[in-house]
Amino acid sequence: MIRVSSQDKEIKVTDKRMFTPEGELREEYRFLSEKSTGAAEAAPAAAPEPPPLPPSSTAAYPAPERLSEAPPPEILDDPAGPTFYDLVAVLAEPIPIYLGEMGLPDGQSAENLEMARLHIDLLDVLRQKTVGNLSAQESAFMEDLLYRMRVHYVQKTR
Repeated sequence: MIRVSSQDKEIKVTDKRMFTPEGELREEYRFLSEKSTGAAEAAPAAAPEPPPLPPSSTAAYPAPERLSEAPPPEILDDPAGPTFYDLVAVLAEPIPIYLGEMGLPDGQSAENLEMARLHIDLLDVLRQKTVGNLSAQESAFMEDLLYRMRVHYVQKTR
């Protein structure tokens, strides 16, 4: 968090990105990695420690920093503001939830294949509208992400 003071006015800047430069989930987003392994769990009076997410689940939705085509972390931490990768992450973030591959914090499923398809289609619109304006890295990132999301969607609809 950065605080800038100018006379009597104070500006507070808070980093709201889901991932650290190392590609790890920030503490406030850890609930997204909680996924029931299918085992019956009793609800104790105290809040239980959530089960860890299986490694295969996180591999399906890597953070932009984990993809080989993604820029180095120092580019993502540019103080100039949000990047193209941030925009794509915001649009892609709900897809695993709508595909039913990630549960809600209360353990319920929010599977909604129509909404998953809508978000995938929105990513495709962004790809189409930015043709010729993206770097090779950004274009490869978009193509890879769209391919992965479409494969997961098709697997879910079969």
